[in-house]
Amino acid sequence: MKKVLLTGAALLASVTGMNAHAERDYISIVGSSTVYPFSTVVAERFGKSTNFPTPKVESTGSGGGMKLFCQGVGESTPDITNSSRAIKSSEIALCAENGVKDIVEVMVGYDGIVLAGSNEAPKYELTRKDIFLALAKMVPNTDGTDTLIENPYKTWKDVNPTLPAKKIEVLGPPPTSGTRDAFVELAMEGGCKKFPFIAAMKDADKNKFKAVCHGLREDGGYIEAGENDNLIVQKLAQNATAVGIFGYSFLEENRGKIQAAKVDGIEPKRELISSG
Repeated sequence: MKKVLLTGAALLASVTGMNAHAERDYISIVGSSTVYPFSTVVAERFGKSTNFPTPKVESTGSGGGMKLFCQGVGESTPDITNSSRAIKSSEIALCAENGVKDIVEVMVGYDGIVLAGSNEAPKYELTRKDIFLALAKMVPNTDGTDTLIENPYKTWKDVNPTLPAKKIEVLGPPPTSGTRDAFVELAMEGGCKKFPFIAAMKDADKNKFKAVCHGLREDGGYIEAGENDNLIVQKLAQNATAVGIFGYSFLEENRGKIQAAKVDGIEPKRELISSG
């Protein structure tokens, strides 16, 4: 049997698919929480417009979906996995080890990642440098030397005097999430590179560079909130000091409750995301 991978890179929404197995009569879909709302709509329309059962869709996160997808072929493994990033070479190797071959990867659209807070909270205007300093596990030494220290910042004002004196409390996706992969690569790494001595690590020691730029603090400043983006939105509505990280579609659906932060002077808009 052939598995078909429909996927995207960086901030792209993605999906993977396979011919339904004779052993069961429905298509099994897992993967990205940000793609989940869209794949659910497609699944429902498929069920209504054909003589086939409605596909079963589960939100497991991009990484979790890839892991399930690559476990093998047969009725016990999913036919399709959604992903908000491209498939990794390590995942292709895992698939091959388990007999999942002839994967066809197809990009189906673009998705944006937003930082947002309650409508009752101040509207943040951040830079990628601010984001890195607020959320990184290790940051440049406050004494100005080219060394790293554990993140000492407690409030956004500690990071940047122009920001509110509000506790740094960011609700975001876990390591299995493609949204998190894209966030650390685009936002965290983008801010990390603003420091020349860290940027130089990329050529000298790629593993150290990645550890520094992609490493998120574990002292409560960054809180892993699971794969349910709707739950993050609900928590933001209840906590005016918190900021959340999730896909743009969840912002659009909840504008009555939450507002997006500007990043590097840019406010997230459908037109910008659609243009790639």
